[in-house]
Amino acid sequence: MSGETRYTIGDLARRTGLSVKTIRYYADSGIVPPTGRSPAGYRLFDAEAVARLELVRTLRDLGLDLATIRRVVDHEVPLHEVAAAHAEALAVQIRVLRLRQAVLTVAARRGSGPSEVDDLHRLAKLTTRERGRLVDDFLGSVFADLDDVPGYPGVIVSMTPELPDDPSTEQVEAWLELAELCREPEFRARMRRLVRQHAADHDVPGLPRPDAVAVVRDAVAPALAAGLDPTSPDADPVVATVTSRYASLHDHSDEADLRRRLLDRLVLANDPRRDRYLDLLAVLNGWSTGDATAPAVDWFIRALRHRTPEPAR
Repeated sequence: MSGETRYTIGDLARRTGLSVKTIRYYADSGIVPPTGRSPAGYRLFDAEAVARLELVRTLRDLGLDLATIRRVVDHEVPLHEVAAAHAEALAVQIRVLRLRQAVLTVAARRGSGPSEVDDLHRLAKLTTRERGRLVDDFLGSVFADLDDVPGYPGVIVSMTPELPDDPSTEQVEAWLELAELCREPEFRARMRRLVRQHAADHDVPGLPRPDAVAVVRDAVAPALAAGLDPTSPDADPVVATVTSRYASLHDHSDEADLRRRLLDRLVLANDPRRDRYLDLLAVLNGWSTGDATAPAVDWFIRALRHRTPEPAR
């Protein structure tokens, strides 16, 4: 025997942290064959065998199966090719695990029953084409007969969610909630009415005009920041500013009718699901989340109702 250091299975167990049983199995199966035997018949391993065993341990820790590891240590296949294939397989597994995690997280948060969990799971597993059909059906229903109106094709695109190929758990959760909104008949109908009111507000000549919600949002922001009570006299100038601005945009001179019309617009627009859809859309598309319009609209609806008499019956 040469002067090179030889190691017993016990030595290898202490050096590598692997169990004697595991090392013996690798030796018996030929994955890490011994270099020779001691006079007493114990299997001995040289430095090359130690390095081979450490590679096997590392690859096992990374999740490779023993058949693939054998091919690597026997130089039948390059390690980088195996690493690339295994990394891709892990990426697929990670995507699947994220979907499962999102479904279970949403189900746990809601206290869902079996049928809802099944529905969430089905939504999570939709293909890109199936997701596209669901969203197209929703937007097609909302924007029916308006898709050829100037400006609206761009609006439709801006309201289209795109779940990435490798979504985060947060994005999967957002998709589940947004998909449910898209399928909700009452939300579809409300959004359809809102879009048509928006179109009517803009069916006037001249430059592009802000809609009722935008006018209210901009005018009410300082009042909200100051904590102004919408029913107090101090809120009168804010109401006057909004109604005057809205009247000038739509050539409307009957103030009582204008206030009722504006109130109808805002009540319809003041659906928390509208803001929620936009927030979910931002998460899915990787956009920054805009400021919610609901607080400003809530404030102004209260202010307007306080000052607008009920129409005679």
